[in-house]
Amino acid sequence: MLFDLQGKRRRVVQATYLTLAILMGGGLVLFGIGGDVSGGLFDAFSERSGNTGGGNDLVEKRIDRNEKKVAATPQSSEAARKALVRDYYQLAVAQTGQNSGFPDDAKDELRKAAANWKAYVASEPARADASLANVALQIFDPLALNRPKDAEEAARVIAETRDDSTAYLNLVQYAALAGDTRTANLAAQKAVDLAPKAERKDVKAQAEQLKNPQAAAGGAGTTP
Repeated sequence: MLFDLQGKRRRVVQATYLTLAILMGGGLVLFGIGGDVSGGLFDAFSERSGNTGGGNDLVEKRIDRNEKKVAATPQSSEAARKALVRDYYQLAVAQTGQNSGFPDDAKDELRKAAANWKAYVASEPARADASLANVALQIFDPLALNRPKDAEEAARVIAETRDDSTAYLNLVQYAALAGDTRTANLAAQKAVDLAPKAERKDVKAQAEQLKNPQAAAGGAGTTP
């Protein structure tokens, strides 16, 4: 099992998990999935109009516009907040090297993305954006900001929206990392209930393993 790896092989798995996390979160950002304002790298191409600047310049200009919207109407800037989460995360990902993780400079962008996610959640949207929660999950992951309680909150949004066994197993994992035993147990039972009958035994065993915080970490390292 991946959770039992030690030494050099464990570090290889850590690097692989980080690469997958960045690719998944980056893909959500690049394509602007779930967004309802301009966002994502591909949307930026429509803004070029002869501009020869780099992609990050376009992202930074979009950030400036959305920061002004948030400052002007903080209580009614849900769309701008969502775009800022994705764009700040995109800038953080752009600063990573292959398998090298997030450098200290990228943590500033991650923290700004995190602040906008928290503000978005605090606004109590009628229907939380699960694709944005996927981005938040990468932001709060142990290999990024390492904020287990916030990662659990994002995993809960995903689970409640998708309502499938895999999503609830993911919630078990992050709840265990956050030390939230009650939520981990409830999510484990939900994962079993939602699994096909033939798979329930395996899902139950997996959920029990994920309740162990060491196993839940999945070999992932931590970042200060």
